[in-house]
Amino acid sequence: MMAIKALLLGIGHGQVAKLYNVTRRSLSEWVARFNECGLDGLIEGQRSGRPSKIRPEQEAELVDLVRNPAKVGQIHWTGKKFHGYLRKGLGVGIGYSSVMRWLRRQGLRFKIPRRWPSRQDPEKRQNFLDQLCILMEDPEVDIWFQDESGVEGDPRPRRRLALRGEKIRVPYQGSHIRRSVSGIVCPRTGEFYSLIFNHTDRQVFQAFLDHANADIKFERARNVLVLDNASWHKDPDEEMEWGRFEPLYLPPYSPDLNPIEELWLVMKGQWFADFYAKTTADLEERLCQALNWVIDRRELNKKTCGIPTKL
Repeated sequence: MMAIKALLLGIGHGQVAKLYNVTRRSLSEWVARFNECGLDGLIEGQRSGRPSKIRPEQEAELVDLVRNPAKVGQIHWTGKKFHGYLRKGLGVGIGYSSVMRWLRRQGLRFKIPRRWPSRQDPEKRQNFLDQLCILMEDPEVDIWFQDESGVEGDPRPRRRLALRGEKIRVPYQGSHIRRSVSGIVCPRTGEFYSLIFNHTDRQVFQAFLDHANADIKFERARNVLVLDNASWHKDPDEEMEWGRFEPLYLPPYSPDLNPIEELWLVMKGQWFADFYAKTTADLEERLCQALNWVIDRRELNKKTCGIPTKL
């Protein structure tokens, strides 16, 4: 503002620039901002800070290096290892915090890899998805997804926020209390049906089918039941009574194509994080509450259990 005032008093641009120790270019920018917005145009906004030590022309190469550490003889990167490589290997004088901010700006995050079956058959998986797409186009077909899940009385603790240096604990019984749940979900309607069992075998699965056929009010003529290749899902003597269901088996080693798996994760995260049961009755009571919660969230089940259409 003092520089603008000096200019208004008739002092030349060169003298004003020397008086306030700025370049004539900066002075011209101030004048343009003042002419456009008045005094509000002279208010300083957020500054970008010092330029990054990582040059723009280096970014693509470094991102590729992060994704392919074997190019420099590394098996995997940690933040400290990558920072050390930049400083010692490439001579980039950059701090650790700046490296982490740069990684985030590039959309890179440190994640724990998900274990993935190595014996999948891509052709069988694609054929299965093609079959699902054909079934979805038929207005007389409902697709149901089935799976069993075990629920423990003292599940594995989940990560949570805590103060630095604070020791957090979750109690556990160590008595290995456990119950099995068999359930089915229809992604089109969000309807969910389940039963609790002590264990799982062919007789238990047949009992589940019998109850599901008796309790569910089917809306469509055909009801395809997608399930995995567990031994109790298949009857070598072909004596399994499916009722209204038509079985369709998942490709081997493909739990990712069964959307009810995601529903189990949501339920356990909501109801069994930091929960532990002293008795079997405590576990069963909690499990009944959780399953009723899943039954009541039909609209959300549609989003959670979207039918897969591509690999």
